[in-house]
Amino acid sequence: MSSSADPGSAGATRSLIERVFREEAGRLTASLVRLLGDFDQAEEMVSEAVAEALQRWPSAGPPKRPGAWLLTCARNKALDRIRREGRFQDKLPQIAALPTSAEREPDDRLRLIFTCCHPALDPEAQVALTLRAVVGLTTAEIARAFLIPEATLAKRVTRAKQKIATAGIPYRAPEPDERSERLPQVMRVIYLVFNEGCFTTGGGLGVRRELIDDAEWLAALLAGSLPQEPEPLGLLALIRLHAARWPARLDRSGQLVPLADQDRSLWDAQRIRSATALIERAAALGRPGPYQIEAAIAALHCEAPSWKATDWPQLLRLYDMLLAVGLSPVVCLNRAVVVSHTDGPAAALAQVDDLADQLGRYHLFHATRASFLRDLGRIDEAAHADQRALHLTTNPAERSLLTARLRAAGDTA
Repeated sequence: MSSSADPGSAGATRSLIERVFREEAGRLTASLVRLLGDFDQAEEMVSEAVAEALQRWPSAGPPKRPGAWLLTCARNKALDRIRREGRFQDKLPQIAALPTSAEREPDDRLRLIFTCCHPALDPEAQVALTLRAVVGLTTAEIARAFLIPEATLAKRVTRAKQKIATAGIPYRAPEPDERSERLPQVMRVIYLVFNEGCFTTGGGLGVRRELIDDAEWLAALLAGSLPQEPEPLGLLALIRLHAARWPARLDRSGQLVPLADQDRSLWDAQRIRSATALIERAAALGRPGPYQIEAAIAALHCEAPSWKATDWPQLLRLYDMLLAVGLSPVVCLNRAVVVSHTDGPAAALAQVDDLADQLGRYHLFHATRASFLRDLGRIDEAAHADQRALHLTTNPAERSLLTARLRAAGDTA
């Protein structure tokens, strides 16, 4: 299975294994849950495959197709367990349906997401379990995404797995009426996957492009399976619009470039047109929702020839529409940025300060507040807010940007 190439250092091999695991964990788990019918056992087999890779690859060298190696290894371990437990004949249909490579399976991961989002589970546990089992995010990463303690998140995941086992929740594609009931949580999961890709909270990477690609793929699969549902179209459009700005998001040194300073000529015009067509398709169905509105907000930014030429009054109307369908402190925070351009930084700061109790542990709350304070000439307070934001984020690209702001403030003080 392995190549004859120099295996390189143990550290480099470990990094490769970690990267492959992050990229393939969801697909591996989805396949093994189908075979074993148990989340914990599936995750255990994947972990054992990773452990074997850590033992074998440093000396033998990594295989030519690391993802396929992990899939084969985990599958073989699962088959060994089935044989030991005397269930081989009963499992033959599932064994025959197992993939022979690490290529994406159109139904498995989406089926697993719908299973995790069963209405018998607590809504927050649904999302947490999906991000853990399907996407392969760590407990710490998911806890940061939810802005809750890691121990709380771990309990949610454990309870959700126990509920699936005790209630006998089946691993299958839901019926059409069941899909509609679970759809909001499924879309939330996909959006959180995308967000984690853009602002990764774990490891040494500022971004995780494979998560962004996975989120777009899952959103496209969802939209294709539910063509008469407008919100999946809006979600797919939203992801594509953000992904279209990707080439301008980081500079050559990996520094995060704020939207106001991005080179718009680098944006992917074809992706923007594709997303705009999706928004129009969704609007024609006549049922507006939050993802469609968020996509319209992103489209308005993409259509503006420059930051200064952005249609701020129209953006404010769209944010008001978004708040009308669901009050959210993060949406209020983003709306305050628009208010700073329509009514000035003092009005925006007052609105942000009202969110302190809800967003005090959220780094972008403090970074946004710092920006308004800086515009008002309150430099020392702005530096303190940026320091707080720096303390709360683990994302390397964001930390680099905040450090540069603090350095610039010190140079001009």
